[in-house]
Amino acid sequence: MSCDQYSCSLTKPAIDLVTGKASLLDIWHKTPPLTWKAATLYASWVIFQVFLYMLPDFCHKFIPYFRGGVQEGAVTPAGAVLKYEVNGLQAWLITHILWFANAYHFHWFSPTIIFDNWIPLLWCANILGYAVSIFVMIKAYYFPTNAEDRKFTGNFFYDFMMGIEFNPRLGKWFDFKLFFNGRPGIVAWTLINLSYAAKQQELYGQVTNSMILVNVLQGIYVLDFFWNEAWYLKTMDICHDHFGWYLGWGDTVWLPYLYTLQGLYLVYHPVHLATSSAVGILLFGLVGYYIFRMTNHQKDLFRRTDGNCKIWGRKPKYIECSYTSTDGIKHHSKLLTSGFWGVARHFNYTGDLMGSLAYCLCCGFEHILPYFYIIHMTILLVHRCIRDEHRCSSKYGNNWKKYTDAVPYRLIPGLF
Repeated sequence: MSCDQYSCSLTKPAIDLVTGKASLLDIWHKTPPLTWKAATLYASWVIFQVFLYMLPDFCHKFIPYFRGGVQEGAVTPAGAVLKYEVNGLQAWLITHILWFANAYHFHWFSPTIIFDNWIPLLWCANILGYAVSIFVMIKAYYFPTNAEDRKFTGNFFYDFMMGIEFNPRLGKWFDFKLFFNGRPGIVAWTLINLSYAAKQQELYGQVTNSMILVNVLQGIYVLDFFWNEAWYLKTMDICHDHFGWYLGWGDTVWLPYLYTLQGLYLVYHPVHLATSSAVGILLFGLVGYYIFRMTNHQKDLFRRTDGNCKIWGRKPKYIECSYTSTDGIKHHSKLLTSGFWGVARHFNYTGDLMGSLAYCLCCGFEHILPYFYIIHMTILLVHRCIRDEHRCSSKYGNNWKKYTDAVPYRLIPGLF
């Protein structure tokens, strides 16, 4: 609404509200309403993504080194091991092939269709986000997928927000958590940016280098997610978070609307970066992506080989530890202290934050709004560090203290 009515300024509406020049109702009345066109578009989009989600994956059969098809997730708190049909890359490719086929050949709709219906689509996304959150809350009480994988805190609002069921499913394969984490929001992310670029072309007759940078850097991030979707099954989002409003609404509204603010801002304020600045931002973002990807790769390699591998050309160092699960069984584990994991305990987050900052730098320094992403990601990842380390401290006990002594910094060596 700030972008729609105040050219992406946050101070102007604040000043208008404080001085009485405008009220919240004035802003509300100028806001585009829900339309049947937007509702039809959004419903068609979600149904199409559900259809693609239910297809068997074929990409892993002809793309070398890609892990797709049926994959196993981590062990749930109740001891179950769920199987997933990993086909996100296939869904992304089919969606974007159809998008470009329409833009350059069929012309069924304008490539600016997302931008042109952006706020009406916001209402649709909210309806879906709340509907899904309410549905999984009811489902958890009356027909849970696995009754033993539920968590009741006794606080209704907390249970609604953070979720009760660990992996709510419909049938054997439709997994709410994987679908909403990966589709429709993340598949849409790159389409939204392409729609912004098309709008720039329509309004100004050109696409700025800053818009191209945002599309390229965020496109790499999205493609990385789908290329490594099988690996994602072992991350905190899937392994530890229950499914409620936090993920249901967050993935349908928060992610597509707030993670794409840089492209939206550049429609209203086209920024032409100097060549040196554009190259510098590109390299900074790529270095951040390299750190993010290689840090995760080192941990994945270490786990898959049980430490029988080389990291940075050497046999990895690690700390042997053990823990007892809720069923009383004792497990053994290893905490890696080599490679990037010897630099900081969450150096993958450091790379992620570098990439996040690169997106924002594409927008220049006139407004704070496009920097929301780096502010949000810093809060999110620092909080995630604390959550993860609290869990690991409880899990590993004294061995975790040995690990933090060996790798004393969380994100930035020498600082934090």
